[in-house]
Amino acid sequence: MELFNKSGILVAAVLVTVGVLIGAQAKDDMVPPPTVIEATAQKLNKEGNFVAERRLREWAAQGSAVAQRELAGYYQADPARRAEMLQLLEGAARAGDSQAAIQLGQLRESGHGLGADHMKEAAASHTAANTAARY
Repeated sequence: MELFNKSGILVAAVLVTVGVLIGAQAKDDMVPPPTVIEATAQKLNKEGNFVAERRLREWAAQGSAVAQRELAGYYQADPARRAEMLQLLEGAARAGDSQAAIQLGQLRESGHGLGADHMKEAAASHTAANTAARY
């Protein structure tokens, strides 16, 4: 009988540990509030922290407009990532992030880094977005 009690305690401890690990993993899949995302972006901008960039990428992939905008801001200084930066800003603007929409508008207005073909495409998508927003 004593063996059963010790086994039962061991099994219970293992089940509790597994439950905690599953809960922690589920918590990692959640997108944090905008203030946490912005703080992570500040850490990335100050330190060039790879972990911070990875977290922002994960949150952006999960659809966080704030993470998309902040990651785009980080990529703005790198000409090799210009296309990705524009894609992130467009996604954030479409998701309703007003700061991303303003930044995207400023980039388009200045033509900074946008080719003629991309400018035409941007103008068409901007017109379509404005038309959709009216209805």
